[in-house]
Amino acid sequence: MARPQTLHILNKAPEHPRFAQCLKAAGSDDALLLTENAVLAASRSDLRYPCPIYLLEPDMKARSVTFDNSDQVVDYAGMVALTVEATRVISW
Repeated sequence: MARPQTLHILNKAPEHPRFAQCLKAAGSDDALLLTENAVLAASRSDLRYPCPIYLLEPDMKARSVTFDNSDQVVDYAGMVALTVEATRVISW
């Protein structure tokens, strides 16, 4: 993946209004990191993302969430790498 313009770090569940606001604000040159309850979105096939997504593995394990694409699952070191690569970071 090319260096993301903005890394959106989202911790709200898919039902939370901020989840939809984040997806609306994200652009194709951005990246989205799902943390905390946002990882619950991994089991939802109805969601479409405007940019590449990543899921924080410890939060997935804590919530018994699985995800098919292991390239998109990151640990804390991966999360730090994503934040360093991004031009800016927004936490939702």
